[in-house]
Amino acid sequence: MTISSEWFAAARRRIPGGVNSPVRAFRGVGGEPFFVESAKGCRLHTVDGRSLVDFVGTWGPAILGHAAEPVIEAVRAQALRGLGFGTPNPLEVEMADTICRMVPSVEKVRMVNSGTEATMSCLRLARGFTGRSKILKFEGCYHGHVDSLLVKAGSGALTHGHPDSAGVPEELARLTITVPFNDPEALQSAFTANPGGFAAVILEPVPANAGLYLPEPGFLGTVQSLCRAAGTLLIFDEVMTGFRLAPGGAQEIYGIHPDLTALGKVIGGGLPVGAFGGRADIMNHLSPDGPVYQAGTLSGNPLALAAGLAQLRALEAGDGWNALEKAGAAFEESVRSAISGLPLTFQRIGSMFCLYFHEGPVRNLADAIRSDRERFARFFHGCLADGVYFAPSQFEAGFLSLAHGSGDLELAAGVVRKNLREIF
Repeated sequence: MTISSEWFAAARRRIPGGVNSPVRAFRGVGGEPFFVESAKGCRLHTVDGRSLVDFVGTWGPAILGHAAEPVIEAVRAQALRGLGFGTPNPLEVEMADTICRMVPSVEKVRMVNSGTEATMSCLRLARGFTGRSKILKFEGCYHGHVDSLLVKAGSGALTHGHPDSAGVPEELARLTITVPFNDPEALQSAFTANPGGFAAVILEPVPANAGLYLPEPGFLGTVQSLCRAAGTLLIFDEVMTGFRLAPGGAQEIYGIHPDLTALGKVIGGGLPVGAFGGRADIMNHLSPDGPVYQAGTLSGNPLALAAGLAQLRALEAGDGWNALEKAGAAFEESVRSAISGLPLTFQRIGSMFCLYFHEGPVRNLADAIRSDRERFARFFHGCLADGVYFAPSQFEAGFLSLAHGSGDLELAAGVVRKNLREIF
């Protein structure tokens, strides 16, 4: 029995499923999760003494790599000043200024503690601002465990949603309409079938919770045009893509200015954080200035903001996004060479990627779920045995960091090639 197995057995006695976030349970690939005692750069060090090249990166925040010196130093310095104050601190203003400077669509911003809080707050604000109740989301886009967003499509693209989790009231789910991503006709039909209008349309501009697939040319522009014509607010969930794909996130790459944006991950430097922001006239509806209530005791925590600011400054100072693009392009070239002739699809944007065990194309959730999950599970465990850790699910994105050197990427590509040969 490994030390990880002993820890997992102990965890299952006190924690539901033995994990505090379900994807960590390895249910998508079988087996048991390993436990980590430390991480540095692009490597995880397990309690069993293994060193793994990590392509999960704490699910996105570790864009500089684990335990990056600028972040650690900022946290250490702030910890000596205090862990939290329960009153405004200058770091909140510095982070707000930084976000508004880097994301042009954001004129005002409020800090929260998670991506789920950010999207939840965006929906409440959109409903309060518009006076409408219905929202529209896209299949395959995950926005945290918010009741209104844990909704799957009904029998057709225009039907009302059904709860995707126990505990979500049917009455609430019926206020959410779900349509396929990259399907402008279905989107137009949904607007036509709901003449009362939606409070908001919420989407990941680059969906990264069903693997990774990209918006087709013109699709995001169509979404924005329909929203504007109907008086519907457009919400971009950039919790994963914000400050990772570009300084201004996916909206900078695609040239779209949403009304509201949900953020997280990178702006916390590895500590729990979230934020949402947008047009000033909308944000002014938040309490204490407006009638839409939102609050959080630990929001704007100085440790998290010190870490996030240090990370953003390091990215800017080191031209980090260009470096990440170069690393991503090199990794993509190696992987595409390894999968040549196989029924697989590799998709990448910047430092995010996914290898689908499906010959493609993959443009929405319906395409993604055709993937061969049994083969993916064999691939995952083979790579893990060879010292490379990819996400333990076919439907999660992978992440590169500035700590991944050429040697790490070459090693990983070799492991990918080896294990694909054994599977196919």
